[in-house]
Order: sequence, then structure tokens, then C-alpha cells
Amino acid sequence: QVQLVESGGGLVQAGDSLTLSCVASGRTFSTYAMGWFRQAPGKEREFVAAISVSATTKYQADLVKGRFTISRDNAKKTAALQMNSLKPEDTATYYCAAVARMFGGSRWEEYDYWGQGTQVTVSS
Repeated sequence: QVQLVESGGGLVQAGDSLTLSCVASGRTFSTYAMGWFRQAPGKEREFVAAISVSATTKYQADLVKGRFTISRDNAKKTAALQMNSLKPEDTATYYCAAVARMFGGSRWEEYDYWGQGTQVTVSS
């Protein structure tokens, strides 16, 4: 089992950058694939990016490709989402998620563990 805590959200202007962090507890973080999702008010949860247990496979949603980068540090039990060139439409609550598989994919139903979320607001 793993517990996840996100941080790093905030209020920024369009074009700014933010880095979200996800800290995991438990001894087996390196056996969990990680993902980032987001949800805006009134909208469904949306896939952002995923990374495999060894970080050899990474996948981003088309909406964020070229702007967002997912990474992980198994020694520190952390995952991160570097977000550049932020747009107002990136405004949402961002969640990290974990699943005990090599790679989790883009469907939120595949993930078993979730953090509480961190709010990102991008003003125009």
C-alpha cells in the first residue's frame, strides 16, 4: 500500500511554470507506476501524464505534450510534474495516482491509490 501527498500548486499567470510534487509513503514505491490527472469544476477527471516504475516509459496527453514533463525519483519516493507555458485552461485540481504495475496508462480507473490533490489556477 502507498499513501500519496501532492504539493506545489498555486496561482500563476499564463506562460508561467510550476512543478508539482507527489511524495509517497511506504517501502515499495519503486514497484508502482505513477500518473498525474486533473479535474476542473464541472468536468470529468482527465489524464495528464504517466510514468513507468523505472521511468523508461513516459506518456503525456496531447493537450500537454511539449509543455509538461513527468519524472520520478525512486530513491526519494517522489514523482513530479514540471509544467511550462501554463494556460488558463490548465486550471484544475491535480492529482497523483499509483498502481502496482509496470505502467499505469491513461485511464484513471486503472489506478488504485490517489493523493488529495493540489490546486493549480492560471490567470490570463
